[in-house]
Amino acid sequence: MNLSLSMKHFCEHWIQEWCEENGWTDLVIDSGNYWAFPPGAVMPEPIPPRALKLIKANKGFCFEEKLCVAAALVVSFSGSICAYVIKSPIPLVLAFSFTALMVPLLEVEEV
Repeated sequence: MNLSLSMKHFCEHWIQEWCEENGWTDLVIDSGNYWAFPPGAVMPEPIPPRALKLIKANKGFCFEEKLCVAAALVVSFSGSICAYVIKSPIPLVLAFSFTALMVPLLEVEEV
């Protein structure tokens, strides 16, 4: 059983905008990999990693990443309040565990 979790780090329209600006055509998204035809090419190529890093630096978090950060903040804040109210560290431990699971999802894989 494969338990790998992945998150979409780029909005499709961000990549499409880059393709249009740079003359790439026919964008194809295949399980987190972005392929398109460079100008004058007859075979699709992966979008250059440098371009993906530049897009990420300019655009920031996509919706899924913002949702993940918001969930971690809500759980952490709720855990803090619950720990104070019931005078037990268990809610903080659970909040920390949840946040520890969310952080790796935000990492952008090196291509």
